[in-house]
Amino acid sequence: MNIHEYQGKALLAKYGVNVPRGHVAYTADEAYAKSGELPGPVWVVKAQIHAGGRGKGGGVKLAKSRDEVKALAQKMLGMTLVTHQTGPEGKEVKRVYVEDGCDIKRELYLSMLVDRSSSRITVMASTEGGMDIEEVAAHSPEKIIRVAIDPVAGLQAFHARKIAFGLGLKDKQIGSAVKFLSGLYAAFVDLDMSLLEINPLVVTGAGDLIALDAKVNFDDNGLFRHPDIEALRDPDEENAAELEAGKHGLNYIKLDGNIGCMVNGAGLAMATMDIVKLYGAAPANFLDVGGGATKERVTTAFKIILADPNVEAILVNIFGGIMRCDVIAEGVVAAAREVALQVPLVVRLEGTNVALGKKILAESGLPITSADNLADAAEKVVQAVREAA
Repeated sequence: MNIHEYQGKALLAKYGVNVPRGHVAYTADEAYAKSGELPGPVWVVKAQIHAGGRGKGGGVKLAKSRDEVKALAQKMLGMTLVTHQTGPEGKEVKRVYVEDGCDIKRELYLSMLVDRSSSRITVMASTEGGMDIEEVAAHSPEKIIRVAIDPVAGLQAFHARKIAFGLGLKDKQIGSAVKFLSGLYAAFVDLDMSLLEINPLVVTGAGDLIALDAKVNFDDNGLFRHPDIEALRDPDEENAAELEAGKHGLNYIKLDGNIGCMVNGAGLAMATMDIVKLYGAAPANFLDVGGGATKERVTTAFKIILADPNVEAILVNIFGGIMRCDVIAEGVVAAAREVALQVPLVVRLEGTNVALGKKILAESGLPITSADNLADAAEKVVQAVREAA
């Protein structure tokens, strides 16, 4: 789960991390009023969307008067902000963050993430703040500092000092960096974060360290421990179909292809998407109905898939272990009838009660194409799309 910058900064401030003062605003008049609670004489108006690259897209502006704050907020609110992370469709700005100006002397990069290869939280830092870290990694990998943290010992002062020295910090900044990083690590662990990125981390003219930005992602599997964090979710920033799927216990991610996929099991879903690509098409989604799906859940899954206008055919690929093939078949038939299916449907069943499942499909009277194996299913669904074109 992602949250907005201002929400992330509020959380970090509770852990002693130094962040600029600021206020969120939903109207231009509110932005003007909130700017009066900050000392000025310079303010920053930031569009709040779940995407990076806002500055390059015109979503971060400097204001030298409160009237300019209001004018900038008026311009940003309601605009469609397009960045390299939003895609060409962009995202509508529904709130802005009015922040105190900062005397920036240096811009650095700092992040924490879960490194799957080492199973450790890893700190990444670079002197190249303000740039895309992927670009730095591609062209100047030697400028990236990586420190993996032992989960038993946690982040120690020597870790923080190593990073501080690598960033060229000096004197009192070393002690500030230890406190800063300790707060970040505590927040990361306590709140079940999966990514914490500060870009840029700035050194001010007075030598202070300030998190000028905060991108925070949380591990969805840990949200049950943090109802206060889950309450920060912004439905407007998330895909409506993915939200609806989550309400029904379905794991759904929208993709850009034309073949809707319904599968039980994440690994099988990945294999299904791969073989669809192999046969010349592209998956429209990742959808895992899980091991205990009911007929009602399968019907809901069909509705979510068909809500995507790009879907030209559906491939159902089920291996019946805990999930019985006859239950899936009943759900497929019920869904096809309820939604008045207008696109080709190919079903591959294998496992528990497979014979009964195939019998239910065959006797349904619906134009459902059965497949003997995964390769056969992929070939048939791709062919069906080509014939319908």
